[in-house]
Amino acid sequence: MPKINPQIMNKYWLTVTACALAITANAQQQALTAEDYKRAESFMGYNTSKYIDNPGVSPTWLPGDKFWYINKNEAGTQTYLVDPATKTKTPTTEYKSVSPPPRRARNNEELSPDGKKSILIKDYNLYVKDIATGKLTQLTTDGIKDYGYATDNAGWKHSDAPILRWSPDSKKITTFQQDQRNSKDMYLVSTNVGAPKLSAWKYPLPGDKEIATIRRVIIDVENPKIISLSIPPDQHRGTLSDDISSSGTFDDIDWKADGSEVAFVSTSRDHKNEKFHIANAETGAVREVFEEIVKTQFESGQGAINWRYLAASKEIIWYSERDNWGHLYLYDATTGKVKNQITKGDWVVTRMVKVDEKTRTIYFMANGREKENPYFGHFYKIGFDGKNLTLLTPEVGNHAVTISPTGKYFIDSYSQPNVPQVAVLRSLDGKLITTLEKTDVSRLAATGWKAPTPVSVKAHDGKTDIYGLIFTPTKMDAGKKYPVIDYIYPGPQGGSVGSWSFSASRGDHQALAELGFIVVVIEGTSNPNRSKSFHDMTYGNMAENTLPDQITAIKQLSGKYPIDTTKVGIWGHSGGGFATATAMFRYPDFFKVGISESGNHENRNYEDDWGERYNGLVENADYEAQANQNYAKNLKGKLMLVHGMMDDNVPPYNTLLVVEALEKANKSFDLVIFPNSAHGYGPYSPYMMRRRWDYFVQNLLGAQIPHDYQMTGTVIK
Repeated sequence: MPKINPQIMNKYWLTVTACALAITANAQQQALTAEDYKRAESFMGYNTSKYIDNPGVSPTWLPGDKFWYINKNEAGTQTYLVDPATKTKTPTTEYKSVSPPPRRARNNEELSPDGKKSILIKDYNLYVKDIATGKLTQLTTDGIKDYGYATDNAGWKHSDAPILRWSPDSKKITTFQQDQRNSKDMYLVSTNVGAPKLSAWKYPLPGDKEIATIRRVIIDVENPKIISLSIPPDQHRGTLSDDISSSGTFDDIDWKADGSEVAFVSTSRDHKNEKFHIANAETGAVREVFEEIVKTQFESGQGAINWRYLAASKEIIWYSERDNWGHLYLYDATTGKVKNQITKGDWVVTRMVKVDEKTRTIYFMANGREKENPYFGHFYKIGFDGKNLTLLTPEVGNHAVTISPTGKYFIDSYSQPNVPQVAVLRSLDGKLITTLEKTDVSRLAATGWKAPTPVSVKAHDGKTDIYGLIFTPTKMDAGKKYPVIDYIYPGPQGGSVGSWSFSASRGDHQALAELGFIVVVIEGTSNPNRSKSFHDMTYGNMAENTLPDQITAIKQLSGKYPIDTTKVGIWGHSGGGFATATAMFRYPDFFKVGISESGNHENRNYEDDWGERYNGLVENADYEAQANQNYAKNLKGKLMLVHGMMDDNVPPYNTLLVVEALEKANKSFDLVIFPNSAHGYGPYSPYMMRRRWDYFVQNLLGAQIPHDYQMTGTVIK
């Protein structure tokens, strides 16, 4: 055995000791404490809101277009009375905070316009209630289980509330008898002591031969009588989204003022065919006025249905993306022919706000016309003939408007993601009457808060501009690179950013940044509020999930921000959960840590309409190639799967399919389940947020975490 020089041995041990001390010191530096978490939590909305002064105007309207609102700031609360006619804003103590009356009465009843009657469902049939006396009169008698009247069930959405539309004169309703007798059931099972409770309801899936249909009827409420419309049953579809009551009432219905006619639109199962009908409310006779056929999927607007039946002039205002942008068209209701295109240009009408038939003027919201961020909405007016287009909200930003009861004035609230809100009062021609409030965040900024930074980069095609927000730590070390967390919601019916208006806190994005990350939120391609071709870029392949855009965006941003592209995390909920798992399985060398919450990983296991709308019918699209469980074997990084076991939106079997595939592939992963939670986690949401922080801190930052840090509101009873 060779001899060892003592001097060399001493140097060796000194070196080892120094290295060990350095490693220990580094580990200590990489340990986050409860105080670090508490500081991060201070950036959550429930902590930042108290530092915001003059947060906005919520008007309560009075006769004569007067209104009052309550303003809050550091000094307390103050109520103001505003009179547009005299251009005055006066402090007052006369009014107190009130909640607006609900559209529905108690017990899921649908109130009539005159407030004297309501409709309710009892044993699958409809009854009218006299509000004054409480007397019930039965309107239908042949409703049975799974073939009831006005029943609410879109698979992912179901309640005991009736889905119907009252005529303006409160004498009739239009509704349907929903046939679900041959639709498949979905099952969920509660977790409790003793026998579990089975929850079962109708939940058709893509590719099912039989899905829910609706037999349209009109019911005379005053002299109970059912008038069946002379049209075959329609698919359970709407022009706005995947439910016939997305707007909160029976969608795609427009009554003539005297209740003698009702216009409606029938949507095909794949959303490619729209037929406009007018029905005689006395006889049930139906006339098809025109149809529109599209190659991918039709939608009637963004957040609102943008068609109107103008019975007095026998015209129809119709929304279409036929020229690649969402615009309004004027139709002849007698001939079904287009009279003229009303709006045009490389911008999109999002919401028709008001139609003045007397002056033949349309007031509407639109995106992309002004040379700003294309997601900023502005308010405009235009004539039925397409002339005299006028911008009514000239300031840069995202605008939201509230029109007064008489239609003479509107409140305009505008802001940007990094610029607080200003609320002003204008006359309907856009003239400024007075500034109501300017949101002040100076007290919030004094705490160390800062707004996110809007960013613009190129999409994966290298040509298309895409937009987003970036959240960086308020205290950054020079020369240091930070792991990046990509929050994703790929749509295609919405996007990651959500509202482009100002918000002091957007979920936990800034809170995560405070723990030592850079957080990015990128609005990828194939989402709404842009052109039709932009929205359709991945039609038929939802599994792309905007991920090529996310990757190229992060790489571009790393040239300007200190982002470590070797440490990329990703997380999202619902569609974002689907996208997160896809990212971890299909781009395992780029995304290292992922948290997939309540994902629809297999769209043949998610409700029929959503997939069939954006992906196409099963026979026309490769659903198998898009299913996440088929790629689970590619996992390299750290993945946490999360689901509520009573999720009646995205059933938990979506995640369990991925769990099974990972186990078959001998892959390690983490699983969090909420035994009695639905699609959202309710009181367990703070717990989930803490687990999310822990997972990224441990696996992406490589730091120690405080043991079981308790978020605000985590005491679950």
